[in-house]
Amino acid sequence: MRKIWSEYKDFINQGDVVTIAVGLVMALFFKDIIDAIVNGSITPIISLVTGQATIDDIGFTLGDARFNIGGVIRAAIVFLLVAAVLYLIVKAYNTYIAKPHQEIEASDTELSLLKEIRDQLRAGSGSGGVRVPGATGLGDAPPPPPPTV
Repeated sequence: MRKIWSEYKDFINQGDVVTIAVGLVMALFFKDIIDAIVNGSITPIISLVTGQATIDDIGFTLGDARFNIGGVIRAAIVFLLVAAVLYLIVKAYNTYIAKPHQEIEASDTELSLLKEIRDQLRAGSGSGGVRVPGATGLGDAPPPPPPTV
């Protein structure tokens, strides 16, 4: 029993479980937002176009059975809105995740450039430095005048 309890605690303490739980809670509240948008904005427009009092009145009766097409339309609209918003969130998340990789690639390029400069400096003149034509090695000071005899 202790082994099962230990494995269960390890499972719960993984970061993925917490992330999934947070995502599910956010999704529940996100659905409320989508429902408010659909019920307050989209379905009244559809009801106005179809001439029905509410979207739930859209349908037909066959014998004693009532087929509520409005409920299906409402569910399809909610699904499409949730899918569109989730697509945008995942796309933004993937862009955010890709940026650190680009920075790593840039730093790798920068590192390789610095290594190349180091190698060129080592391969320079015998004193270990690079000789630049016209440079005196004394900063910006002009070269001293030749001695007079």
